Amino acid sequence: MFLNEKTFPFVPSLETGAGRITEELKTLAPEKFLPWHERHLYTRQWRVLGLYAFGEPVEKNCRLCPATAAILRSIPGVYNAGFSSLLPGTRIKPHRGYTRTLLRCHLGLVVPDGCGLKVAGETRRWQEGCCLVFDDTSVHEAWNEGTEERVVLLVDLLRPGTAFTFLDRMKICLMKRIARRYLK
Repeated sequence: MFLNEKTFPFVPSLETGAGRITEELKTLAPEKFLPWHERHLYTRQWRVLGLYAFGEPVEKNCRLCPATAAILRSIPGVYNAGFSSLLPGTRIKPHRGYTRTLLRCHLGLVVPDGCGLKVAGETRRWQEGCCLVFDDTSVHEAWNEGTEERVVLLVDLLRPGTAFTFLDRMKICLMKRIARRYLK
């Protein structure tokens, strides 16, 4: 389900910094982005450039985006973060996240017409410079039916007052093995 983004103290930092984040995004070479590893989840091309993974900065990528990295460092509880790109014609199929311990935030950076995000049956459209916050354990999907690339800054944050369960920690171990190529 979508959550009220105005109730989260990290949202103003991201929205205020959106211009600087977009400027840094535009300096990144396309080959720095890698295909998302769960290829069964999408059509065409979903590409990412990771900035945080499992609570740690991906230093080589953070050096490419120092203002973005500084904003992320200022936000308590950042667990995963990075640029998420959907090329035209890409659809991410309905799926669920792996733990209720994390909240997901999307900061719209480049949002052409024809893009959308559906969470628990509710559809919204990203807006440039604005955040959408949701529980990604709800069934969700995204698409870009436009003619230009869509890019958001995706940020997973620790949900206040929660902790990873034993099963969460086991899933994270598996995910770290899969994600090694992104962390090199």
